Amino acid sequence: MSNVISFEVVENTAVITFNNPPVNALGHAVRSGIVDALDKANNNVNVKAIILIGGGRTFPAGADITEFGGPLLEPGLPEVVNLIENQTLPVIAAIHGTALGGGLEIALGANFRIATKEAKIGLPEVHLGLLPGAGGTQRFPRIAGAKASIELMTSGTPIRASAAHKLGVIDKIANDNLLDSALSYSNTIIQNKLPAVKTSERTDGLQDKKSNKEAIENARNALKSKAGGLHSPFRIVDCIEKALNSSIIEGLKYERDAFIDCLNTPQREGLVHAFFAERKSSKVPEAGRAAPRQLEHLGVIGGGTMGSGITLAALKSGMQVTMVEQDSDSIARGIQNVEKVLNRDISKGRLDLSGKAEIMGRYTPTTDFQNIAEVDMVIEAVFEEMEVKKAVFKKLDNVVREGAVLASNTSYLDIDEIASATKRPRDVIGLHFFSPANIMKLLEIVIPSNPYDDVVATGFLLAKKMRKVPVRAGNCHGFIGNRILSIYGELAAYLVEDGATPEQVDTAVRNFGYPMGPYQMFDMAGLDIGWANRKAGASSRDPKRRYVSIADRICENGWFGQKTGKGFYEYPEGIRFGVENPDLKQIIETERSKKNIIPKQFSEQEIMRRYMAAMINEAADVVHEGIALRPSDVDVTLLYGYGFPRYRGGPLKYADMYGLEKLAEDIKEFEKEDPIFWKLSPLIEKLIKENKNFDSLN
Repeated sequence: MSNVISFEVVENTAVITFNNPPVNALGHAVRSGIVDALDKANNNVNVKAIILIGGGRTFPAGADITEFGGPLLEPGLPEVVNLIENQTLPVIAAIHGTALGGGLEIALGANFRIATKEAKIGLPEVHLGLLPGAGGTQRFPRIAGAKASIELMTSGTPIRASAAHKLGVIDKIANDNLLDSALSYSNTIIQNKLPAVKTSERTDGLQDKKSNKEAIENARNALKSKAGGLHSPFRIVDCIEKALNSSIIEGLKYERDAFIDCLNTPQREGLVHAFFAERKSSKVPEAGRAAPRQLEHLGVIGGGTMGSGITLAALKSGMQVTMVEQDSDSIARGIQNVEKVLNRDISKGRLDLSGKAEIMGRYTPTTDFQNIAEVDMVIEAVFEEMEVKKAVFKKLDNVVREGAVLASNTSYLDIDEIASATKRPRDVIGLHFFSPANIMKLLEIVIPSNPYDDVVATGFLLAKKMRKVPVRAGNCHGFIGNRILSIYGELAAYLVEDGATPEQVDTAVRNFGYPMGPYQMFDMAGLDIGWANRKAGASSRDPKRRYVSIADRICENGWFGQKTGKGFYEYPEGIRFGVENPDLKQIIETERSKKNIIPKQFSEQEIMRRYMAAMINEAADVVHEGIALRPSDVDVTLLYGYGFPRYRGGPLKYADMYGLEKLAEDIKEFEKEDPIFWKLSPLIEKLIKENKNFDSLN
């Protein structure tokens, strides 16, 4: 018997327990152990039923994804599920925690399912570019029908046991003790000789043929705009349709072929990389050397858009927040910003009035700095101007207790210079939240020259509390994300000045998989912000470096994007992403004529070849200079903060799949046109010379 599976007989029931912490992943040892345990149950004449139950905190929460891409070791999960389903003894799956992916497929192989009321079930394989490959697409629809199956599998979002019970997927909700409830259920089944129907023989979900057909058609139409370039959601719908119209044998074969098809796509490789990159990003040397400081009470300076977003994220994490603003009117706006989001949550059923009252009870808005004297951490979220921020930090020095962490929410500014305004610079870190801060998952934790290790560890604890994806970033202008953004934004400007239109660039980028193109993004963020940064950096700009003035001319007209109704695009009332700005053409033509530029035609492929080369080359330099700990941290930053398509894994994973030698050839070709902008990263050269890739550094 495998040490990850335990076996005991309680009265007439064999209890098979998964013991593979932390989440009872269904690796090879677990699968082999299940086979052995089932054999043992069948050879015991006293056993009349079988219970499958998870030890520790959960029922199996999925397959072991570390096995993906490697040799398929027998027994495979499909074979194990089929074996469970074909037992002559009734099998009961007892679910607590989560039954996800392969875990739910194991449960679907059982004849009966009992779950705690807090349990959740789901089939999230779509997030890895895959589909349920051990019968999930075939068994679930036979119980729940097409609509519920499509929603569960194409969204990848788990549902609660109560919802699963209504669908018929969960047969019984357990009392407080799951094992006792399962044993009682087993006795009822044995004593009453309840029919142990195979899930594959259920027809509950197949009866309403008209609704099932409509659900399939509606899903395919919806996915054309919602799938975001993903392949697997379409294959999921294909498999569900097969379940509705075919035998289980035909359906399982079809599902397996579709699974292998998804497994062998670059999308699966990119999504699995993203999965592991996210989990690796919180592993930083400082957190390994020191425990975090106490973090229960947060001070936030500023109640504007960013300050309110940070406040909300902290309040929803269970923290106490004291928010400081300069006057009563600003306080009122800050309260309004917080309540607006909470009221929206209430309207959508995510929060009730008592929940709102509890949250607001931990929220203290004030104009008095003395009210943050005893907080554990202060986050400054004032105007993005160095002298303003330094003034705040100087003031904090005289107010906030010793041992508190002092943090600045900044997008670009030098954290060391900000820290120099205090007498305790080693207590300072940067926390670059992304707007809206209560929604966006990325948090760049910016490390100045010599912080205390426990200060950095506390920054990562904050991210964990807020359920953010943290990335450790070194201190440079723009850190990781905005530094790279500035380069591919610069390249986008070159493309337009050289002959492309903003619409062509945006279309190419969207077709690559981004939700929007750079010019749509610039308009949404506000063109005045970039303009202010360009003017502030004008004195330090390399006079030999190419500079495109088109965006400056637009701003000089008072066109700042969506906020003014005009920028690179026009925004008539009700139009979110804009339409062509007829006045832009003349500005572009005038700027081209000043430089005697004869416009060229750019294909979509050529636009993306240059766009990605600029992004990857700068990202490589970010790793080379130690601004990012590892290439995967760059990938996480661009995935969660800048809309890089997840199924491509991030820019440096994409570079590995594209080929570093091919990339280097592209950059050297472009260098002939502009040797100042295009300089091949030393890290790319090094990796090519050593026959390695970016992934080798993760």
